[in-house]
Amino acid sequence: MTITVWLVLAILLIAAIFIPRVGLIAIYKTYRATRERELVEDALKHLLDREQHGRQASPESLAGTLNLQRTRVMKLIEDMETQGLLESRGANLHLTTQGERWALHVVRAHRLWERYLTDEARMPLKRIHGESERREHSLTEAQLNDLDAALGHPTRDPHGDPIPTREGTLLKAEGMPLTAWQAEGPVRIVHLEDEPALAFEQILAAGLRLGQTIRILDRNPQRYLLTDGETEFRLAPAVAANVSVAPLPESEVAKANAISLAELTYDQRAEIIVLDEAVQGFTRRRFLDLGLTPGTMVYPELQNFFGDPRAYRVRGTLIALRKDQAAQIWVKPV
Repeated sequence: MTITVWLVLAILLIAAIFIPRVGLIAIYKTYRATRERELVEDALKHLLDREQHGRQASPESLAGTLNLQRTRVMKLIEDMETQGLLESRGANLHLTTQGERWALHVVRAHRLWERYLTDEARMPLKRIHGESERREHSLTEAQLNDLDAALGHPTRDPHGDPIPTREGTLLKAEGMPLTAWQAEGPVRIVHLEDEPALAFEQILAAGLRLGQTIRILDRNPQRYLLTDGETEFRLAPAVAANVSVAPLPESEVAKANAISLAELTYDQRAEIIVLDEAVQGFTRRRFLDLGLTPGTMVYPELQNFFGDPRAYRVRGTLIALRKDQAAQIWVKPV
């Protein structure tokens, strides 16, 4: 090569490395800044989770959660104290008001993403947590408010965890672990813990779901035997502890003598009793906008050769619902 060619190559290489915003150095700096922000936000989530469960966060618990060496965690804590996000009190770490506000923003983003991925993207439940972990760091406050509004302002994520409001209010989690429930009679599943992932996969594989009504048939040190009236479920106690339950609300009592809209035969008319508790956000708002409200008469019409979706007559209007959607609407044949 001639000296001129070498000179041109050298100039191009220097430009590729040093050019502002798009050069290699600029890209690396952006990556480092993004990674540092994600570490800070993950640390804030850890502290908020500890405080919500009445436990103290410490450098050791933070190192374990973030999978970092102690020296790196101590530097992170120092940086966060400088930013006014946390304060150390002896061996314990506590969120400041500013830190708590930021932590709630991240939790809100995570749970709204989970709601979106479940209701709109129809992603399997076992995948939504990891995907939301990756997306939760990317939204501004304005974008988060837009997503919240588009989803119909849901109050709980697909696992049953409360979603913080835009004002920063976070409701208390419902229910108690199945292993702590002692009363007789049916109960409603109000929360499915998604960590550890292996236990969550076992819960899903067993067929349990949020909002389901179950009864404890038997319990011993080896297993919990449950039923929903049709199917029996067997869980190890360690897995059963990740299922939280609560007494049946009035809406569930109303379902006792009802069937799902999907079960309605072609020649039957029915009155809508209640929408399933699992219907949240945009889907619930869409149902209400379609006139699917308690007390409304509904009946199947125009049978589909393939069976799904199915047409229903509601308030003089013909609407189409998939079988899984109709299964979330409880009716009483008349």
